[in-house]
Amino acid sequence: MSQKPPLWALAWNDQRMELQPFATLTLAVAADGLYMLGATPAGTRIVQEINEARIEGPRLSASLVGHAAADWLAIDAQGVGTFDIRMTLMTDDGAPIYLAYKGRADWSSGMGKAPVYVGMEFEAGDERYRWLNALHLFGRGQVGEGGKLVYEIYEPV
Repeated sequence: MSQKPPLWALAWNDQRMELQPFATLTLAVAADGLYMLGATPAGTRIVQEINEARIEGPRLSASLVGHAAADWLAIDAQGVGTFDIRMTLMTDDGAPIYLAYKGRADWSSGMGKAPVYVGMEFEAGDERYRWLNALHLFGRGQVGEGGKLVYEIYEPV
């Protein structure tokens, strides 16, 4: 006699998450905006100011505005980096948008040598972009030339 799977398992099997491309986010940092805090309870804390950011996609194009943009990075004893990035963007048509995301990277073999995986959320008050408030996006980033970080961002469908 075969045992029936629990109801939650049946429901879950019918709901596979699919991702579609949403946008590309490119960040650049300033060498003079790096603050090494040293060993903290969260690990080695590094605050890195972001001086350039651009997001490009079919439904959203925006650039960094203002100076309140940084990554509050912590790297633990095993080399796992935990990212906490926040910034304000201005869309090409003049709407301010807040972007916050967190993620992880296994940098045990060297800083910047493995991809960064993140979850992203926006906050928008402008009527034209309120649809962003309902999204939770996923990204995969890689450190490139000159320390630029490029994320391919995906939306669940």
